[in-house]
Amino acid sequence: MSQITLYLDDATQALVDQAAHAHGMSKSRWVAEAIRRYAAQEWPPACLNLAGSFPDFPLVGDGTGDAQPEDTPRLGF
Repeated sequence: MSQITLYLDDATQALVDQAAHAHGMSKSRWVAEAIRRYAAQEWPPACLNLAGSFPDFPLVGDGTGDAQPEDTPRLGF
């Protein structure tokens, strides 16, 4: 397990202290979980569960949302 050093201003340190205490965990564990939550490169389960929940939502490629309006003519310079 690696270790890092963080330099935090007093207000940020107080937020970490309060949040860790409120969640009943050490500051180190709270920071590690915050990093995992916000640095993850995947969609959260609550977001993934929304897939397909809007049956009338048009998707590109399904024939219902493919038609695009003509682009607005641009002014030349």
